[in-house]
Amino acid sequence: MFVAETDVLLAPAIRERLADAVADGDTGYFTEIERFAGVCARFYSRFGYEVPEETVVPVNDVGVGVRESLARSLPPGAGVVYTPPVYMPFGPWIRRVGMSPVAVPLLGHDDDNPRLDLPGIEQALHEGARGVLLSHPHNPTGVLHSASELAELAELAERYDAVVVSDEIWAPLTMPGVDFTSFLAVSDTAREVGLAISSASKAFNLAGLKCAFVINGNPGKFAVPRSALSGAVGHFGALAGEAAMTRSLDWLDEMRAALASNLDLMERLLAEHLPRGRWRRPDAGFVAWIDLRAYPGLGDDPAAVFLDEARVALSNGPAFGSEGKGFVRVNFACSEEILTEAFTRMGRVAAAH
Repeated sequence: MFVAETDVLLAPAIRERLADAVADGDTGYFTEIERFAGVCARFYSRFGYEVPEETVVPVNDVGVGVRESLARSLPPGAGVVYTPPVYMPFGPWIRRVGMSPVAVPLLGHDDDNPRLDLPGIEQALHEGARGVLLSHPHNPTGVLHSASELAELAELAERYDAVVVSDEIWAPLTMPGVDFTSFLAVSDTAREVGLAISSASKAFNLAGLKCAFVINGNPGKFAVPRSALSGAVGHFGALAGEAAMTRSLDWLDEMRAALASNLDLMERLLAEHLPRGRWRRPDAGFVAWIDLRAYPGLGDDPAAVFLDEARVALSNGPAFGSEGKGFVRVNFACSEEILTEAFTRMGRVAAAH
């Protein structure tokens, strides 16, 4: 229950499209870049603004999109703000492109109100950082940064001549009744200073097929060319992504409802088996951030204890930054039976400590 993929069958339209491609021997290079960019633009327009097709750059995966966006929009060696506890590769991605990670932790990540530390980000920009790598929806807390926070962040970026790169891979997976707004949708200023990266991979379980896209808020300023990046897109990833974003939206709604049902179950399981655990129901995604510091016997890394003693594999909290000590990240995109078995086992271990 650690790796961020789902225990579900592919949506029927995706299965059919991939099967047809295999039957036709259509296993060559990805070539329909403009067509796929249009599909991405129309799909992403549901998140706050009409995305111009020419601003969409298909890429191999979100990690490539993030690294290339940073490398092509910031000077070498620049400081890049990130917001732990956060997706583990953020720091390595920043370092990989020759830049320096600058940690500005979320405020309230361990209570009911996780939010950006805007004064802390401003201080980092004032001290010389020139980029902000945003996780929105935030992994692992599942929080959506508010439009007002994002608009203020955009103003800070403009003031300090900085760039915001927003990893929005979880955007399609908001809980029922919750709306996602892209960073690029919050203001004209956000588009002037920002790029967003997303994919169908998390929502539709397509990560292994290698396809994502960058939305370049300001193509006149940021050099993120299709010619240099889109040739590495997986052909099957593009075929599956198009089937996902055009013909699988009802399936996506069913998936979101199923995840919400699992959250209801997990709330009951926590109360029964880990009653001292604390959490905030995520707004989006299929991972939950659970605070187990009230079980001191589990130590700084409860996931290690659960793996060793309960044979339940979770994501290790400290891997998300020092703010994650005493926490675990749980993937709840599985069957009710597996979820129940996992919490039953973990409850027995916690009680023994």
